[in-house]
Amino acid sequence: MAYKKLTAEEAASLIKNEDVIGFSGFTAAGCPKVVTMALAEKAEEEHAKRNPFKVGIYTGASTGDSIDGCLARVHAVKFRTPYQSSKDMRTELNNRDAHYFDLHLSELAQYLRYGFLPKPNWAILEVCDITDDGKIYLTSGVGIAPTVASLADRIIIELNRYHPKELAGIHDIYELADPPLRREIPVYAPGDRIGVPYIQVDPKKIVGVVETNLPNEVGAFTPSDEVTNQIGQNVAGFLSAEIKAGRIPAAFLPVQSGVGNVANAVLGAMGANKDIPPFEVYTEVIQDSVIQLMKEGNVKFASGCSLTLSTPALEEVYRNLPEFKPRLLLRPQEVSNNPEIARRLGLISINTALEADIFGNINSTHVLGTKMMNGIGGSGDFCRNAYLSIFTTPSTAKDGKISAIVPMVSHVDHSEHSVKILITEHGIADLRGKSPIQRAEEIINNCVDPIYKGLLREYLNLGQKGHTPQSMSAALSFHDTFNKTGDMRLVNWKV
Repeated sequence: MAYKKLTAEEAASLIKNEDVIGFSGFTAAGCPKVVTMALAEKAEEEHAKRNPFKVGIYTGASTGDSIDGCLARVHAVKFRTPYQSSKDMRTELNNRDAHYFDLHLSELAQYLRYGFLPKPNWAILEVCDITDDGKIYLTSGVGIAPTVASLADRIIIELNRYHPKELAGIHDIYELADPPLRREIPVYAPGDRIGVPYIQVDPKKIVGVVETNLPNEVGAFTPSDEVTNQIGQNVAGFLSAEIKAGRIPAAFLPVQSGVGNVANAVLGAMGANKDIPPFEVYTEVIQDSVIQLMKEGNVKFASGCSLTLSTPALEEVYRNLPEFKPRLLLRPQEVSNNPEIARRLGLISINTALEADIFGNINSTHVLGTKMMNGIGGSGDFCRNAYLSIFTTPSTAKDGKISAIVPMVSHVDHSEHSVKILITEHGIADLRGKSPIQRAEEIINNCVDPIYKGLLREYLNLGQKGHTPQSMSAALSFHDTFNKTGDMRLVNWKV
């Protein structure tokens, strides 16, 4: 190998206060690990000397604890974008100890190329192989790696032996031209390859290679329960009915699904439904349920940005690469999440809402309107451009003290214009072609927990006459009541 070998500490010593770093990976798949842990130790040492030390962070999406958790705990983050799911990082953001700007995942790479955001000084990339002429083969996640590798002044490589070299070929690396030179992205089916399997860089930019042998930090997903299983059954039943009604082609359409226990339950129910034929997946996160459906013959092909699999599932894929590799493709996120492709392929988009209101607006990001949870992720990339956009959510949380469906969302991420279907464990609200009052009636009748149906009907009666019957004095009463009492059920419209 032509590159200098470094320890993690040596690599971290090269990074200075105020530097901006771009990372490979998407979720905790394909993210670097050891250099950032060493960087956190360096930050702690500098802070002990009363020296400032913070860095800017660009990632594909969330990361493992070795990036977000380690750096947040030592207060070493100046700014962060576009998505995170770390408890420690969330604390930093909500305390305003680090600046965070939420962003549609498909937009970050082009924002960087356009010069809208500070140029990265460093790219830190996890790879399974690298050649002397600068060909970089990534591991289980791509994210924004091609763009930060191109823009960064210097590159640090983490060569992770946990990921087999035979992964080479699973990636399809393609970077868009910028306007006015941009052309259509020639993806016409999920399995279309349009790029090359590696990132090409100038070898002179690579300052060194840190060798590791560490698994991804993807935690096990929360098991499905009675509520999530019922949501899954409702989604599968709805899609089956749409096929029978002729509103979805009999051959079906590619599916995009969010990540988590609800998404796993939904995909599992779709695979078990005999009316839904084997389908393809065009999404950002390929998770355990997709691999299981492949084994069962219910998923034919999956294109995504990362293999966000539990350790047992990823190791199964690696043991059987000749079987899985022809049916998997990993792309940069500005391709996996591109609105143009979502519209062309006719995706069925299924994402999870944090909160919905009775008129069909969705809050994906903020708890009670103020505290950032994770971020908008790719949900906006897909839902506005999907053939059919579905949002799912359990109807209540905290043993019924919180209703996920409220008079007015406390923060809007997806407006009523992008949301076609809302599904909870109680039922399905089809919002297509309905006026605001019709949407409210549909959601209250079919999706709201019985505890809250009467309260939300009372709210509609309070609403000012007009196209959308909102009451400005009561619109956020559910949230206000919870802040005061810890229980939305105690709302009193007459107070």
